[in-house]
Amino acid sequence: MTLPPGVRKLVLTAHIATSVGWLGAVAAYLALDVTAAVSHDQQLVRGLYAAMRVMAFYAIVPLALTSVVIGIVNALGTRWGLLRHYWVLTKLVLTLLATAVLLGETQTIGYLADAAASGADPRELPSTLVHSIGGLAVLLIVLVLSVYKPRGLTRYGWRKQQRP
Repeated sequence: MTLPPGVRKLVLTAHIATSVGWLGAVAAYLALDVTAAVSHDQQLVRGLYAAMRVMAFYAIVPLALTSVVIGIVNALGTRWGLLRHYWVLTKLVLTLLATAVLLGETQTIGYLADAAASGADPRELPSTLVHSIGGLAVLLIVLVLSVYKPRGLTRYGWRKQQRP
């Protein structure tokens, strides 16, 4: 099923907007995370943990979930398909993995924000820096795959191509 050109462009625009928004929100979160990891100012770090929770729950998670859904619709509505090309399949798997890790990490982010707000020394709290860097790296890999579109059909894509 291929979407009509106008609808396809609308879906693609929404997918690019949510994906770039997700990438930008993760980059901003990483800036907060790095600052929290290196700062010696307790009040600043408390504020950073609160801001990280807001960013994660109200920007990153909604953008990630929306990007996944719109990306699937976009793939199904174009000639690339969802399972025909390895680059699309790899993007799907990486995006689903990043989203799953993100959803699991929100528990930690909420805990850290609550602990920092309750008066615990925020400099002694564990960091989410490894997840922030990893998430950004995965999203950049997905971006590169989107731009370069390496060749290679999956078995399903090969069979689909052989049909008249």
